[in-house]
Amino acid sequence: MEKYVDIFINSFNGYASYLWKEIMNPSWTNYFYWLLVVSLLVFALEIWLPWRKNQKVMRKDFWLDLFYLFFNFFLFSLIGYNAVSDVFIELFNDGLASIGITNLVAIEVSSFPFWVQLLIMFVIADFIQWNIHRLLHRVPFLWEFHKVHHSVKEMGFAAQFRFHFMETIVYKALQYLPLAMIGFGINQFIVIHMIAVLIGHLNHANLNWDYGPFKYILNNPKMHLWHHARKLPEGAKYGVNYGLSLSIWDYLFGTAHIPYHQAELELGFPGDEDYPDDFGSQLLEPFKKD
Repeated sequence: MEKYVDIFINSFNGYASYLWKEIMNPSWTNYFYWLLVVSLLVFALEIWLPWRKNQKVMRKDFWLDLFYLFFNFFLFSLIGYNAVSDVFIELFNDGLASIGITNLVAIEVSSFPFWVQLLIMFVIADFIQWNIHRLLHRVPFLWEFHKVHHSVKEMGFAAQFRFHFMETIVYKALQYLPLAMIGFGINQFIVIHMIAVLIGHLNHANLNWDYGPFKYILNNPKMHLWHHARKLPEGAKYGVNYGLSLSIWDYLFGTAHIPYHQAELELGFPGDEDYPDDFGSQLLEPFKKD
């Protein structure tokens, strides 16, 4: 038990120190400022090339979504998620070691060229996330958490990060084992993560883009807007267009839906007129009993 307490304390202090150094030491390899630059870049594109001309630059809930961005990426880890995760990973590894499993890596990719490693990780991680996203829509208690994301009524780049902290736990828990079985390193993860953040920003941005023939591979603003449509098409009880970075999974598995391009789609979900519109209430809403 003492070992796990030490891991928790060291991880908690370590992340706090890391975050402070990130903020105080801008550099080209600094994640905090990469996120800031990517966000400002896509925000500038929204201002320069808006699809919804009548939507204000500081759209509805703009500041709420920005707070979600920094909460879900930094504050949530700072207040304990990072430390708890490290403890659970150690418990998981110790459990495997107790039955004689000391190495989870089943597929070794470190000998592949770096770009090949990136491509493999990007595709595998996105397919896992596509399936988890479908679960968030199909499993009732998970949907209660995912409703926070679908409470967005005016779309903009920062809407990507309006999601309940429980989604982080669900995604990370279900991704951990399959990704741990492939020998990826932290450098690959960071690069893939930043690519996914950029694509996610663009998907939620107020931009009239679909990337032409590449729309069948890459998710895009026109396609993702239909995912947030308040009214679902007939036969799609749980939703459409589940892709995060890649759209190809939706085309392959029959969940793609872009009947036409409509900038002014009504967004949300049935009954969202009674959904809370502040951060604290949105975090508590899924835990309330009917």
